[in-house]
Amino acid sequence: MSAGGRLWVVVPAHEEEARIAGTLAALARQRDRDFTLLVVDNASADRTGAVAREFAAGAPFAVEVIEEPEKGVGSAVDTGFRYAIGRGATLLARTDADCLPHPGWTGAARAALIRDPGLVCGRIVARRDEHGPLGRAGFGVLVRLAGLFGRLRPEHARSRGYRAPYRMHAGNNMAITAELYLAVGGMPRRPSPTDRLFLNAVRRHTDRITRCRAMVVENSTRRLRAYGIAGTARWYLGRGSGPNGTDDPR
Repeated sequence: MSAGGRLWVVVPAHEEEARIAGTLAALARQRDRDFTLLVVDNASADRTGAVAREFAAGAPFAVEVIEEPEKGVGSAVDTGFRYAIGRGATLLARTDADCLPHPGWTGAARAALIRDPGLVCGRIVARRDEHGPLGRAGFGVLVRLAGLFGRLRPEHARSRGYRAPYRMHAGNNMAITAELYLAVGGMPRRPSPTDRLFLNAVRRHTDRITRCRAMVVENSTRRLRAYGIAGTARWYLGRGSGPNGTDDPR
């Protein structure tokens, strides 16, 4: 075990049979592979769980697969984090089953948490195998606008009792200590969006929130195809999935 604590990586997955293999392969390419991977199969009707279990047979690290029948990414993440903590995790990192963490992701997450224990927000970029240059550029613009909007929202002002400034926080690229996760009550057990609610819970509790540019995850841009530009903007501006409910692209 590396100095500083036991790292678990949690991947919530809902009907990701076609994509989760790419995420698992990206995790197998990590330079720091001293972690346990936990896949949380969130009420999938396809072979998501089976793909993860097949991967586990030859994985270069320990892999566990559990099920969470309550639909909603918040429920899947909370169940996964609490399971990992119950098994001894002291450091937690999360990505999603349609994302591709860069090879230095787990190492950067571990180093950031050891350097400054708290919540670490990584950097998301668009997947290079989806949409093409225009789609990737559009995704980048939406993410930057969402970050700016979050900083400017009056309800996010420090005067509202927050101990840290607002930072763009993507749930598919985050790391946190187990101690802090439990202290703030965990991830809201609800459908997306949960990231902003969780971030604000942390902001009310501590100022130990950092951004680590070395934690890079390629994020799926398929929400652009599913929701369109307006719907995707609504999502990233924290307005939720509208009529899409709990079966949103993750």
